[in-house]
Amino acid sequence: MTIEKLLIANRGEIAVRIIRAAKEMGIHTVQVYSEADKESLAVKLADEAICIGAPMANQSYLCGDKVIKAAEQSGADAIHPGYGFLSENASFSDDVRKAGIIFVGPSGQTMTKMADKARARETAMAAGVPVVPGSAPSDNPEAALQQAKLIGFPVMIKASAGGGGRGIRVIEDESEFLTQYHQASAEAQSAFGDGTLYLEKFIRQSRHVEVQILADGLNAVHLFERECSLQRRRQKVWEEAPCAVLPDLVREAMCQSAVSLAKSVNYKGAGTIEFLYDDESESFYFIEMNTRIQVEHPITEAITGVDLIREMIQIASGQHLSLKQEDIQRRGHAIEIRLNAEDPFNGFLPFPGVIKSFTPPMGSGVRFDGLIYSGFAIPPYYDSLLGKLIVWDEDRESAIHRMARALDELSIEGVKTTQPLFQKLCEAPDVINGNFHTAWLEQWLETLDAPKPEQGQSDNKKDCSLPQAS
Repeated sequence: MTIEKLLIANRGEIAVRIIRAAKEMGIHTVQVYSEADKESLAVKLADEAICIGAPMANQSYLCGDKVIKAAEQSGADAIHPGYGFLSENASFSDDVRKAGIIFVGPSGQTMTKMADKARARETAMAAGVPVVPGSAPSDNPEAALQQAKLIGFPVMIKASAGGGGRGIRVIEDESEFLTQYHQASAEAQSAFGDGTLYLEKFIRQSRHVEVQILADGLNAVHLFERECSLQRRRQKVWEEAPCAVLPDLVREAMCQSAVSLAKSVNYKGAGTIEFLYDDESESFYFIEMNTRIQVEHPITEAITGVDLIREMIQIASGQHLSLKQEDIQRRGHAIEIRLNAEDPFNGFLPFPGVIKSFTPPMGSGVRFDGLIYSGFAIPPYYDSLLGKLIVWDEDRESAIHRMARALDELSIEGVKTTQPLFQKLCEAPDVINGNFHTAWLEQWLETLDAPKPEQGQSDNKKDCSLPQAS
């Protein structure tokens, strides 16, 4: 199969990323867009663009039938879903294939198997991958309470069909279990149409470490791991590759576990296996598998030199893996920060508006994957991600220095962003020393007070700063 024309079923920075990779492969690109994204960078860069509906995602980017119709109208050979929206929708994956179009990602059957977190846990256990002590899915609160007692408090309640931090509760003791259980079930039912929950032992100071894999349905390789422990509300904000505190033997075991799991489900495409890592015991446990490209994939590209989007397209076109495990070497250290249009001094309130001017940082080892340009009006209908700043250097200390320099060079005027938050993270002793866990960032944020702007201050980076972390 040859892919000559690729439709991008997404928006924002990931759409721009896919367009650039496809063009470098000589592939004609088709960008779908909502009415709100008519002036988006992706639309400007694509070879052609097709409007598929109103601004709201449920009238455009989440409408699989409209996307498939656009692909048929344009004569696209394949559809790349990016991340979010329809990227992990098993029915959409199957419908694309039924329409005779290549889907750049795994089959609907594989997605279904790995999307249900409880079922994915069982699959991981069958593949010999360590899992957090926990329970099978249940919709019986009293039975779940008995399981929690056996596991031992604190426990974490998680939605079987969950994602994005929804349907999750940490329960410290038996007295609050039933109340929290009902709340989590109702939230899961509202968000996913499925209120089924399962339990896991809560590891209080764990790290979030994930392994990038590529597979062609028969063979699989890993591209090492990423550290994603700096999170706010279970959403990643700062990622690194590799994980600086991971012992080599643990790294090898974790990466091989990820490969084993990918092979066990005959995985095809790029995917990520997520783990919790306990520093004290040097133990790791499977959390879930993301059956798509990840937001943080550029840091893996930076340390391995492998273009993951290009590999996804080649695999989808029917090619076997172009890489053997011994071909993949890691070098240096990479960091990515997610730059959002949010006010970090006001509860991270989204801050849509017009980008009056934008100057990205440049220089050796610096990359900016974004969706903005000077004069761009940020639509209020979608998430607040403006772009990702990625840096690489020979070691972690140098990479942090480079990130600080790049952040200082970055200039965005017209809207408030999370830029000053990252400038202070580059100075925080615990970040510099790698001494953090998944709850660290929220605890650190509680120690910060919003600065009081002086009269005449504007919104640009020179006029706001976070106080020094204590």
